[in-house]
Amino acid sequence: MNPMTLLQLRPMFEAFRERHPKFVQFFGYASDHIGEDSVLELSITDAQGKKILTNIRLSPEDIELFRQVQSVFGQTKS
Repeated sequence: MNPMTLLQLRPMFEAFRERHPKFVQFFGYASDHIGEDSVLELSITDAQGKKILTNIRLSPEDIELFRQVQSVFGQTKS
């Protein structure tokens, strides 16, 4: 990844963390409870109330990606 891109993303992530502290705390907590074959489910409800849902079964490579992203952005557990 381009280091300049990381420098641009970090302040955006910090602002996101300030706006949504419970969301970030959830992922900090969840990172201790995921493993191979865990299922990550994502649901979005739009402004009209329509819900879309998807899920993925996590592989060891997926978990490593999450850990790397967590280390890059300095995620702290709360």
